[in-house]
Amino acid sequence: MFCAMCLVQLDVNAQTNAQSLSQTSIGVRPNIIHIIIDDIGYDDFSSYGSRYYKTTYIDALAKEGTRLTNFYAPHGTCTPTRAAIMTGRYSPRVNDKTGLGVLFPTDTKGLDSSKEITFTKQLQKVGYATALVGKWHLGHFPKFLPPAHGFDSYVGIPYPNDHGPERLGNTGSRGYPPIPLMRNGEKVKDLNNQELAELPAQFIREACAFIKEKAASKQPFYLQYSNIETHTPYFIPKGFEGRSGYGAFGDAVAYIDYTVGVLTGYLKQLGLEKNTLIVIHSDNGPLVEKYPELEASYGKFGYVDTSLEHQLRDGKYQQRFEGGVRSACFIKWPGVIGAGTVNQNIYSGVDLFTSFLQVAGAEMPTSRVIDGKPMIESIIKNKPVRNTFYAFAPQKEVQGVRYNNWKLVLDKRSGKDILLLFNLASDAKEKNNIAEAHQGIVDALYALALQAQKAVEENKPLSETNSFNF
Repeated sequence: MFCAMCLVQLDVNAQTNAQSLSQTSIGVRPNIIHIIIDDIGYDDFSSYGSRYYKTTYIDALAKEGTRLTNFYAPHGTCTPTRAAIMTGRYSPRVNDKTGLGVLFPTDTKGLDSSKEITFTKQLQKVGYATALVGKWHLGHFPKFLPPAHGFDSYVGIPYPNDHGPERLGNTGSRGYPPIPLMRNGEKVKDLNNQELAELPAQFIREACAFIKEKAASKQPFYLQYSNIETHTPYFIPKGFEGRSGYGAFGDAVAYIDYTVGVLTGYLKQLGLEKNTLIVIHSDNGPLVEKYPELEASYGKFGYVDTSLEHQLRDGKYQQRFEGGVRSACFIKWPGVIGAGTVNQNIYSGVDLFTSFLQVAGAEMPTSRVIDGKPMIESIIKNKPVRNTFYAFAPQKEVQGVRYNNWKLVLDKRSGKDILLLFNLASDAKEKNNIAEAHQGIVDALYALALQAQKAVEENKPLSETNSFNF
């Protein structure tokens, strides 16, 4: 249980913040708006150096709160990342260590509500109203859907918007069913592509209606807004196409920025801004390669412009290199988190589990290993919660280890253990492999990788704070 006494040691400059945080333990708890942007790059935001897109409303949060420059999605794809965020546990631990890979409409697996405790279940216990608007992608059978995981309300789709019947395979259709629009545990209707394009507009209306209802009742709330427009196909509502000058994906980025502006503006209108914690991040990196199947299925709405340069190496579908897992992250909580700040400490998406429970005064599960660390205290104090991050594949294999600014990549795709070493302080794009010149560092980080794999197999905590003489 979160306790105000835990914050007594905060430095003098954070006393006001500490007072605000301590009030959460006596009933003045923040509303939480958690925006998970699908398949967007670290540098697809103006404030993170985008040369192509303008994200005016999202970047306003950077001026009103903090930007995290070393925040990591737990995985390079959607399902494992979202499972880790919801449970505070890296994906190989989920479902009694069976893990979860990317789920498709033909899968019968999902995040098992009989085996996992989500932070939304814990928030419900302390009086929070909970809602999910948008994409779920953690299983489409009833025991896997949001209502089974602590969401009072759910309006959205159970898997991505490109998992419909138009998707092609090497020999024709994949045989996927139509994508259903769900309300709570029931299907409202099957969606065609035109309806999918208008869905983001419905989602923002649903989110605002939920916020208005909770403002009237004065019940604290958690809202997860999980957009679909920046995931292929890059469909957006009528009237917004062509605004960015950078194709369908650029228009989708502009639309999610617009929706963030609607949400933040509505909070101000309802007088909720000062007592609302807002967190925005991505579930993984962007598409950086062409996918002929997507273009064949969706035309320009499945087109990936490979001429655009990114600050980080590679993108979605892998977690070895930074482009797949390092995410922009914006956090705003007026009066608690300083405005216009930048935080360079290493954080992971699993830390959101612990952080949301902490600020809500909810109980931390003790029956399992929780990998998440308390971010909010760390941000206020500017004190790291870890100096080591492990990039896991769903099946326990560690494919990347970051220790401070050293990064070891473990690549087994050729059938051998190929170890690459980078110094992210001077080589953020991971271009220059310096393993041969620093064999001692390679050996130390490789040992950490093996220890981490063993810890997951044995259901033990990871060693995420380490000390080496290099």
